[in-house]
Amino acid sequence: MKYPILVSAQDAMARLDGYDAIIDVRSPSEFAEDHLPGAINLPVLDDDERAQIGTIYKQVNPFEAKKIGAALVSKNVGRHIAENLTKLPREWRPLVYCWRGGNRSGSMAHILAKIGWPVEQLDGGYKAYRVEVNAALQQEPELKFEVVCGTTGSGKSRLLQTLDALGAQVLDLEKLAAHRGSVLGNLPNEPQPTQKTFESAIWNALRRFDPARPVFVESESKKVGVLRVPDALMTVMRQSSCISLQLPRTKRVQLLMEDYRHFTDAPAALNAQLDCLVKLHGHERIRRWHDLANSGQMEQLVGELLEDHYDPAYLRSIDRNFVRVGAARVVEMADIAPDDFKRAAELCQSNNPG
Repeated sequence: MKYPILVSAQDAMARLDGYDAIIDVRSPSEFAEDHLPGAINLPVLDDDERAQIGTIYKQVNPFEAKKIGAALVSKNVGRHIAENLTKLPREWRPLVYCWRGGNRSGSMAHILAKIGWPVEQLDGGYKAYRVEVNAALQQEPELKFEVVCGTTGSGKSRLLQTLDALGAQVLDLEKLAAHRGSVLGNLPNEPQPTQKTFESAIWNALRRFDPARPVFVESESKKVGVLRVPDALMTVMRQSSCISLQLPRTKRVQLLMEDYRHFTDAPAALNAQLDCLVKLHGHERIRRWHDLANSGQMEQLVGELLEDHYDPAYLRSIDRNFVRVGAARVVEMADIAPDDFKRAAELCQSNNPG
């Protein structure tokens, strides 16, 4: 068989886990926006070089651009081989791709094939991959979801983490979105991914699930932070059976104090986020919450936020959006220790023997 082999996006994605490496040869900024799951970035042109070649192509002529581009590509491919690939065996099978046209990936793939590796090149590149991802996410997943519901602070995310550790199938949208899904949901020092990266992560998670087993997911809204959950996925989630996780309010306050320490230890940052609620609660109440934060009365503040903001908003939303929440199986927890979440997770799984 003569390599490199040109492979369609549909075929490559169907056997994505069979490659020994997935090599994205686009520039670092293109890679950062999104890439195939598990890909590594070995750019044949970095961002400055790509901009330089583009300028020459437009302002001088394509021939001059190609000459200079070929020299840069050859240098970069050689460096990547010397620094990253020389110890790999002859049987090493990579998939190489670029944006769309195949010039950049073709250069890398041709050289790797000449060395003797059985390399495949993605026909249509990243753009073809995105077409397949978009098409897949527009279809309602044929999976049985168990939607974990519960008021803010009831431990839904911790339950999902425990379920995952016990081997259950879990779609943790907040983890994929790097956000806790509320006005205080921003994670410290962890910006949200791009929408395309979020969608790639969802597609990659969904494709791995066994349809014969339940998938546990939290009762998210259509947006997690600034990121949108695919409509087809939301439709299936909202029609799925529910688990109602219940925890005493004092324990919910304790859990939130632990999980949001980056805010409770920084009143100024907390108050900046609370200002987003002025339209809902008015300046007088927000000033009171500012005062509680500034005076260190965080437990009192968290309790009031639950009573006056989060709980009413949750109850309005859950009844409106999740049609089977009225028949939810109730899982009651008395405390928030790891053993308590383990027992709750085991109870959730015991009702889903599949």
